[in-house]
Amino acid sequence: MEWVDLGLPDASVRLARGWLAADDAATLMQAVRRKVPWEVHRIRLFGREVDSPRLSCWIGDPGTAYRYSGKVFEPHPWPPALADLRQRIQDDLARPFNSVLANLYRSGTDAMGWHCDNEPELGPEPVIASLSLGASRRFVLRHRTGATLKVAVDLEPGSLLVMAGRTQERWKHALPRTARPVGERINLTFRYIFPG
Repeated sequence: MEWVDLGLPDASVRLARGWLAADDAATLMQAVRRKVPWEVHRIRLFGREVDSPRLSCWIGDPGTAYRYSGKVFEPHPWPPALADLRQRIQDDLARPFNSVLANLYRSGTDAMGWHCDNEPELGPEPVIASLSLGASRRFVLRHRTGATLKVAVDLEPGSLLVMAGRTQERWKHALPRTARPVGERINLTFRYIFPG
């Protein structure tokens, strides 16, 4: 397993393809699919509330409520498979993580629009570790001051993408819809929520 720096200006984005072996990624996908209490989160979009185009679950330690899109999400407790995974990611990155947002993309029509993870409880330069399971999907980043500066990367199962430094301040990211047939994908984004 080798880390590759994506070389983005004003950012720190690294990718480790095969961070999780294929068999381990498939086993984890099934465990997370079954054990996580998936929900349709309501989000605010252009001034109105809509269902998010994916299933989600906020998981974390007590006291790690997450405020996003005008809503407060209280954490569900850690399923054993994700508690073990959290420890492995913490050990590998030498960073603490007290929460994870699990997203289930059921098909190519499920997506995540352009955004940056810059909520105050994440701190000024959050480290977000994003593990992909299931079907490969294209992940895109674009610089906030110039949409022409754009990068796309296919995230295969078992790949770990880490965004740090000024990434959330200077870049937006998305998981666009795709018309091609794709299977289910689960994305686990580990974060540290600062108390208070």
